[in-house]
Amino acid sequence: MNSKVIRTLLALLVLGILMGVSFSIGLAAGISLPSTVSLPNIPLLSNNPPAGTPSATQQSIDRETLFSPFWQAWDLVHENYVDQPVDDQLLMQGAIRGMLEALGDPYSGYLTNDEYQQANAPLRGEYEGIGAWVDTSGKYLTIISPMEGSPAEKAGLKAGDQIIAVDGEDVTSLDPQLVLRRVLGPAGTTVRLTILREGEEKPFELSIVRQKITLETVSGKMLDNNIAYIKITQFGERTDRDLRTKLRELLRNNPTGIILDLRNNPGGYLNTAINITSQFIGNGVIMLEQYGNGEKVTYQARPGGLATDIPLVVLVNEGSASASEITAGAIQDRGRGLLVGTKTFGKGTVQTWRQLRDDAGAVKITIARWLTPNERQINGEGLMPDVIVELTEDDQKANRDPQLDKAIELLLNKQAPSQTSK
Repeated sequence: MNSKVIRTLLALLVLGILMGVSFSIGLAAGISLPSTVSLPNIPLLSNNPPAGTPSATQQSIDRETLFSPFWQAWDLVHENYVDQPVDDQLLMQGAIRGMLEALGDPYSGYLTNDEYQQANAPLRGEYEGIGAWVDTSGKYLTIISPMEGSPAEKAGLKAGDQIIAVDGEDVTSLDPQLVLRRVLGPAGTTVRLTILREGEEKPFELSIVRQKITLETVSGKMLDNNIAYIKITQFGERTDRDLRTKLRELLRNNPTGIILDLRNNPGGYLNTAINITSQFIGNGVIMLEQYGNGEKVTYQARPGGLATDIPLVVLVNEGSASASEITAGAIQDRGRGLLVGTKTFGKGTVQTWRQLRDDAGAVKITIARWLTPNERQINGEGLMPDVIVELTEDDQKANRDPQLDKAIELLLNKQAPSQTSK
């Protein structure tokens, strides 16, 4: 393929990316997790451009001038790089990845097709790996929390652990998304992870046998004193359906209160978060979405909630992020329940995923920030609980849960709201 044809294809690809941003069909509220939720009906483009908008011809000229150094660099690589021939597909992927990284936004980025498919897998409810929620927005791949009963938990991985090598190979210079791809793998195979942990003098190594991970995102039971307990581990495709099933089961016992446990919940689909929150808030505002032009879109509670008039306490911690913060923030702002635990993660932006043509991967771009009903900004700030209760390592070793104990105490003392107050 000659340089002129490649240049034309790359120009069309860049144009496709820019058009894809405007016409994106899905948005996500998770930590590096894609979504299939439809965008609200917002006129992103107008048939009559405002005064001063460059014509199509002007835009074409400006783009050609702007990309002149890029094509010069492209030609220099093909003409002078020592190891020829170079891989044009890798160069194209690197160009897209660099463009997204230049935004300076940890939640915007590029994934190859394989990476995109693997990133989708957890929200579909099943994948093969070690069973841990991770954060890919920092310098290293970081454990948010191991899943209950998973290989990661059994091996001793903890929240905050940073992965600096995989199978003995240093990965500190790699994008965390690429490191995640190396951690995932077929069930029955072993992966060796080198871990950097706060409080430990030296990195150490853990060997973990991968398994097929089936995600049950909702669990629940009746506690003593007739209190219902529900834990949601993420906001996936089936979570709102499973929550309704679990609520119907528990509400048959006529509980005196509900504890909703969102600790170490990294988020997921925005649409799921709205549905989950609507089970506890019967009407009114759940969240607002603020776009770069200042426009705000309001999301209202959906009718038919099953637990809108029962005392409620929500457990949160530093691993509660994104979609789980939408739910917790709405319950707190609307006076529907009390938050107990520690300050949440603070991820309050909305990303759109757009698959590129010809299985060339996908781009994820931050398109908006979300706000609580009282228009609080959560991104980088987090939610401060109404009642702060720490859960120490000693508590965990002794199998104590003072956060859960406090939630039970508040319900028994009738200190938790039973209805939305505002």
